[in-house]
Amino acid sequence: MSNSALERPAWSPAARYRHVLWLLTRRDLRVRYSTSALGYFWSILDPLVMAAIYWFVFTQIFNRSVEGEDPYIVFMLLALLPWTWFNGAVSDSTRAFTRGAKLIRSTKIPRTIWVASIVCSKGVEFVASLPVLAVFAIATGAQLQWQSVYFVLAIVVQFILTLGVGMIVAPLVVFFRDLERAVKLVLRFLFYASPIIYGVSAYAKVGPEFHFVAAFNPLSGIFSLYRGAFFPDQLDWFTIAVGIVMSALIFALGLYVFKRSERAVLKEI
Repeated sequence: MSNSALERPAWSPAARYRHVLWLLTRRDLRVRYSTSALGYFWSILDPLVMAAIYWFVFTQIFNRSVEGEDPYIVFMLLALLPWTWFNGAVSDSTRAFTRGAKLIRSTKIPRTIWVASIVCSKGVEFVASLPVLAVFAIATGAQLQWQSVYFVLAIVVQFILTLGVGMIVAPLVVFFRDLERAVKLVLRFLFYASPIIYGVSAYAKVGPEFHFVAAFNPLSGIFSLYRGAFFPDQLDWFTIAVGIVMSALIFALGLYVFKRSERAVLKEI
Protein backbone atom coordinates (compact mmCIF):
# COMPACT_ATOMS: atom_id res chain seq x y z
CA MET A 1 0.00 0.00 0.00
CA SER A 2 1.38 3.43 -0.96
CA ASN A 3 2.20 6.16 1.53
CA SER A 4 -0.44 8.40 -0.04
CA ALA A 5 -3.12 5.80 0.61
CA LEU A 6 -1.97 5.50 4.23
CA GLU A 7 -2.01 9.25 4.70
CA ARG A 8 -5.43 9.74 3.13
CA PRO A 9 -8.01 10.03 5.92
CA ALA A 10 -10.91 7.62 5.80
CA TRP A 11 -14.18 9.41 5.20
CA SER A 12 -17.09 8.67 7.48
CA PRO A 13 -20.47 7.88 5.86
CA ALA A 14 -21.74 11.31 6.90
CA ALA A 15 -18.73 13.04 5.33
CA ARG A 16 -19.16 11.08 2.09
CA TYR A 17 -22.85 11.96 2.05
CA ARG A 18 -22.09 15.68 2.46
CA HIS A 19 -19.43 15.55 -0.24
CA VAL A 20 -21.67 13.81 -2.78
CA LEU A 21 -24.56 16.11 -1.85
CA TRP A 22 -22.39 19.13 -2.58
CA LEU A 23 -21.29 17.66 -5.93
CA LEU A 24 -24.87 16.89 -6.98
CA THR A 25 -26.07 20.33 -5.89
CA ARG A 26 -23.35 22.00 -7.96
CA ARG A 27 -24.23 19.77 -10.91
CA ASP A 28 -27.92 20.68 -10.67
CA LEU A 29 -27.12 24.38 -10.67
CA ARG A 30 -24.69 24.11 -13.58
CA VAL A 31 -27.09 22.07 -15.69
CA ARG A 32 -29.94 24.47 -14.95
CA TYR A 33 -28.02 27.53 -16.10
CA SER A 34 -25.64 26.06 -18.68
CA THR A 35 -27.87 27.00 -21.64
CA SER A 36 -29.37 30.15 -20.11
CA ALA A 37 -28.08 33.59 -21.06
CA LEU A 38 -29.58 35.27 -17.98
CA GLY A 39 -28.66 32.42 -15.64
CA TYR A 40 -29.12 33.44 -12.01
CA PHE A 41 -31.65 36.17 -12.83
CA TRP A 42 -34.24 33.60 -13.89
CA SER A 43 -34.36 32.34 -10.30
CA ILE A 44 -35.56 35.73 -9.04
CA LEU A 45 -37.58 36.89 -12.05
CA ASP A 46 -40.72 34.89 -11.21
CA PRO A 47 -41.14 36.14 -7.60
CA LEU A 48 -40.27 39.67 -8.69
CA VAL A 49 -42.94 39.68 -11.40
CA MET A 50 -45.53 38.24 -9.00
CA ALA A 51 -44.60 40.75 -6.30
CA ALA A 52 -44.85 43.60 -8.80
CA ILE A 53 -48.32 42.47 -9.90
CA TYR A 54 -49.70 42.21 -6.36
CA TRP A 55 -48.01 45.46 -5.36
CA PHE A 56 -49.69 47.23 -8.29
CA VAL A 57 -53.11 45.72 -7.59
CA PHE A 58 -53.17 46.43 -3.85
CA THR A 59 -51.30 49.72 -3.64
CA GLN A 60 -52.18 51.40 -6.95
CA ILE A 61 -55.58 50.08 -8.02
CA PHE A 62 -57.10 49.65 -4.54
CA ASN A 63 -54.87 52.43 -3.16
CA ARG A 64 -54.27 50.74 0.15
CA SER A 65 -51.66 48.65 1.91
CA VAL A 66 -52.21 45.19 3.31
CA GLU A 67 -52.70 45.24 7.07
CA GLY A 68 -50.75 48.49 7.21
CA GLU A 69 -47.51 46.68 6.40
CA ASP A 70 -45.47 49.18 4.40
CA PRO A 71 -43.50 48.86 2.25
CA TYR A 72 -45.72 46.17 0.77
CA ILE A 73 -43.16 45.11 -1.84
CA VAL A 74 -40.75 44.08 0.95
CA PHE A 75 -43.62 42.47 2.85
CA MET A 76 -44.42 40.38 -0.26
CA LEU A 77 -40.84 39.40 -1.09
CA LEU A 78 -40.24 38.11 2.44
CA ALA A 79 -42.76 35.36 1.68
CA LEU A 80 -42.53 35.06 -2.11
CA LEU A 81 -38.80 34.31 -2.18
CA PRO A 82 -39.00 31.39 0.31
CA TRP A 83 -42.21 30.23 -1.40
CA THR A 84 -40.30 30.00 -4.67
CA TRP A 85 -37.77 27.75 -2.93
CA PHE A 86 -40.49 25.49 -1.51
CA ASN A 87 -42.57 25.41 -4.69
CA GLY A 88 -39.61 24.73 -6.98
CA ALA A 89 -38.09 22.03 -4.76
CA VAL A 90 -41.36 20.13 -4.29
CA SER A 91 -42.21 20.36 -8.01
CA ASP A 92 -38.76 19.09 -9.04
CA SER A 93 -38.90 16.32 -6.43
CA THR A 94 -41.76 14.73 -8.35
CA ARG A 95 -39.20 13.95 -11.07
CA ALA A 96 -36.28 13.10 -8.79
CA PHE A 97 -36.35 9.38 -9.64
CA THR A 98 -37.84 9.37 -13.12
CA ARG A 99 -35.28 11.66 -14.74
CA GLY A 100 -32.16 9.94 -13.36
CA ALA A 101 -33.34 6.34 -13.09
CA LYS A 102 -30.26 4.70 -14.63
CA LEU A 103 -27.81 6.55 -12.41
CA ILE A 104 -29.92 5.99 -9.30
CA ARG A 105 -30.04 2.24 -9.91
CA SER A 106 -26.29 1.97 -10.50
CA THR A 107 -25.10 3.86 -7.41
CA LYS A 108 -25.06 2.74 -3.80
CA ILE A 109 -25.21 6.13 -2.13
CA PRO A 110 -28.32 6.77 0.01
CA ARG A 111 -31.17 7.57 -2.38
CA THR A 112 -32.39 10.41 -0.17
CA ILE A 113 -29.50 12.39 -1.60
CA TRP A 114 -31.36 12.82 -4.91
CA VAL A 115 -34.12 14.70 -3.15
CA ALA A 116 -31.75 16.53 -0.81
CA SER A 117 -29.69 17.84 -3.75
CA ILE A 118 -32.83 19.36 -5.30
CA VAL A 119 -33.79 21.02 -2.02
CA CYS A 120 -30.24 22.32 -1.57
CA SER A 121 -29.92 23.68 -5.12
CA LYS A 122 -33.23 25.54 -4.77
CA GLY A 123 -32.08 26.73 -1.35
CA VAL A 124 -28.89 28.13 -2.87
CA GLU A 125 -31.02 30.04 -5.38
CA PHE A 126 -33.10 31.40 -2.51
CA VAL A 127 -30.03 32.63 -0.63
CA ALA A 128 -28.70 34.13 -3.87
CA SER A 129 -31.95 36.09 -4.26
CA LEU A 130 -31.66 37.79 -0.85
CA PRO A 131 -29.61 40.72 -2.24
CA VAL A 132 -32.71 41.64 -4.27
CA LEU A 133 -34.69 41.83 -1.03
CA ALA A 134 -31.95 44.02 0.44
CA VAL A 135 -32.09 46.39 -2.56
CA PHE A 136 -35.85 46.87 -2.20
CA ALA A 137 -35.55 47.29 1.56
CA ILE A 138 -32.95 50.05 1.14
CA ALA A 139 -34.87 51.71 -1.70
CA THR A 140 -38.13 51.81 0.28
CA GLY A 141 -36.59 52.65 3.64
CA ALA A 142 -37.63 49.43 5.37
CA GLN A 143 -35.98 49.12 8.77
CA LEU A 144 -34.17 45.89 9.65
CA GLN A 145 -35.11 44.79 13.18
CA TRP A 146 -33.22 42.69 15.71
CA GLN A 147 -35.78 39.93 15.07
CA SER A 148 -33.85 39.25 11.86
CA VAL A 149 -31.91 36.69 13.95
CA TYR A 150 -34.90 34.38 13.40
CA PHE A 151 -34.16 34.37 9.67
CA VAL A 152 -31.67 31.53 10.11
CA LEU A 153 -34.21 29.51 12.09
CA ALA A 154 -36.73 30.01 9.28
CA ILE A 155 -34.24 28.65 6.73
CA VAL A 156 -33.49 25.58 8.85
CA VAL A 157 -37.17 24.81 9.49
CA GLN A 158 -38.04 25.32 5.83
CA PHE A 159 -35.23 23.00 4.73
CA ILE A 160 -36.55 20.28 7.07
CA LEU A 161 -40.12 20.76 5.84
CA THR A 162 -39.21 20.86 2.15
CA LEU A 163 -37.00 17.79 2.41
CA GLY A 164 -39.77 15.93 4.21
CA VAL A 165 -42.36 16.78 1.56
CA GLY A 166 -39.87 15.90 -1.18
CA MET A 167 -39.21 12.48 0.33
CA ILE A 168 -42.96 11.81 0.32
CA VAL A 169 -43.75 12.83 -3.26
CA ALA A 170 -40.57 11.56 -4.96
CA PRO A 171 -41.19 7.81 -4.45
CA LEU A 172 -44.99 8.02 -4.68
CA VAL A 173 -44.89 9.63 -8.12
CA VAL A 174 -43.04 6.55 -9.40
CA PHE A 175 -46.13 4.44 -8.62
CA PHE A 176 -48.81 7.07 -9.27
CA ARG A 177 -47.73 9.22 -12.22
CA ASP A 178 -50.85 11.39 -12.01
CA LEU A 179 -49.60 12.54 -8.62
CA GLU A 180 -47.20 14.91 -10.38
CA ARG A 181 -50.12 16.96 -11.71
CA ALA A 182 -51.96 16.66 -8.42
CA VAL A 183 -48.95 18.12 -6.60
CA LYS A 184 -49.05 21.16 -8.90
CA LEU A 185 -52.72 21.71 -8.05
CA VAL A 186 -52.04 21.36 -4.32
CA LEU A 187 -49.17 23.85 -4.57
CA ARG A 188 -51.41 26.31 -6.35
CA PHE A 189 -53.99 26.00 -3.58
CA LEU A 190 -51.29 26.22 -0.92
CA PHE A 191 -50.06 29.51 -2.37
CA TYR A 192 -53.35 31.21 -1.52
CA ALA A 193 -53.83 29.24 1.70
CA SER A 194 -50.48 30.50 3.02
CA PRO A 195 -49.82 34.04 4.26
CA ILE A 196 -48.00 35.33 1.17
CA ILE A 197 -50.18 38.13 -0.19
CA TYR A 198 -51.50 38.70 3.31
CA GLY A 199 -50.02 38.37 6.79
CA VAL A 200 -50.37 35.87 9.62
CA SER A 201 -52.30 38.49 11.60
CA ALA A 202 -55.16 38.09 9.10
CA TYR A 203 -55.96 34.73 10.68
CA ALA A 204 -56.94 36.30 13.99
CA LYS A 205 -59.32 38.68 12.21
CA VAL A 206 -61.27 35.77 10.73
CA GLY A 207 -61.66 34.09 14.11
CA PRO A 208 -59.80 32.07 16.75
CA GLU A 209 -60.96 28.76 15.25
CA PHE A 210 -59.59 29.66 11.83
CA HIS A 211 -56.37 30.89 13.42
CA PHE A 212 -55.97 27.55 15.18
CA VAL A 213 -56.57 25.49 12.03
CA ALA A 214 -54.43 27.70 9.77
CA ALA A 215 -51.48 27.34 12.15
CA PHE A 216 -51.18 23.69 11.07
CA ASN A 217 -49.95 24.90 7.70
CA PRO A 218 -46.22 24.92 8.58
CA LEU A 219 -45.49 27.57 5.95
CA SER A 220 -47.48 30.05 8.03
CA GLY A 221 -45.01 29.86 10.91
CA ILE A 222 -42.02 29.87 8.57
CA PHE A 223 -43.16 33.00 6.74
CA SER A 224 -43.88 34.61 10.11
CA LEU A 225 -40.24 34.08 11.07
CA TYR A 226 -38.98 35.57 7.80
CA ARG A 227 -41.20 38.63 8.07
CA GLY A 228 -40.13 39.27 11.64
CA ALA A 229 -36.89 40.67 10.21
CA PHE A 230 -38.73 43.81 9.03
CA PHE A 231 -42.22 43.44 10.53
CA PRO A 232 -41.96 42.22 14.14
CA ASP A 233 -45.76 42.37 14.52
CA GLN A 234 -45.96 39.41 12.14
CA LEU A 235 -44.26 37.10 14.65
CA ASP A 236 -47.07 34.79 15.78
CA TRP A 237 -45.41 32.40 18.23
CA PHE A 238 -48.31 29.98 18.40
CA THR A 239 -48.24 29.60 14.62
CA ILE A 240 -44.44 29.36 14.67
CA ALA A 241 -44.40 26.66 17.36
CA VAL A 242 -47.04 24.59 15.56
CA GLY A 243 -45.16 25.07 12.27
CA ILE A 244 -41.90 23.79 13.74
CA VAL A 245 -43.62 20.71 15.18
CA MET A 246 -45.48 20.05 11.91
CA SER A 247 -42.26 20.41 9.90
CA ALA A 248 -40.53 17.86 12.12
CA LEU A 249 -43.47 15.45 11.84
CA ILE A 250 -43.61 15.81 8.05
CA PHE A 251 -39.87 15.17 7.86
CA ALA A 252 -40.25 12.01 9.98
CA LEU A 253 -43.17 10.86 7.82
CA GLY A 254 -41.19 11.56 4.65
CA LEU A 255 -38.24 9.53 5.92
CA TYR A 256 -40.56 6.66 6.83
CA VAL A 257 -42.33 6.67 3.44
CA PHE A 258 -39.03 6.92 1.60
CA LYS A 259 -37.39 4.02 3.44
CA ARG A 260 -40.45 1.77 3.16
CA SER A 261 -40.82 2.35 -0.59
CA GLU A 262 -37.14 2.50 -1.63
CA ARG A 263 -36.79 -1.13 -2.78
CA ALA A 264 -40.05 -1.05 -4.68
CA VAL A 265 -39.04 2.21 -6.36
CA LEU A 266 -35.74 0.71 -7.55
CA LYS A 267 -37.64 -2.18 -9.14
CA GLU A 268 -40.13 0.16 -10.79
CA ILE A 269 -37.80 2.72 -12.36
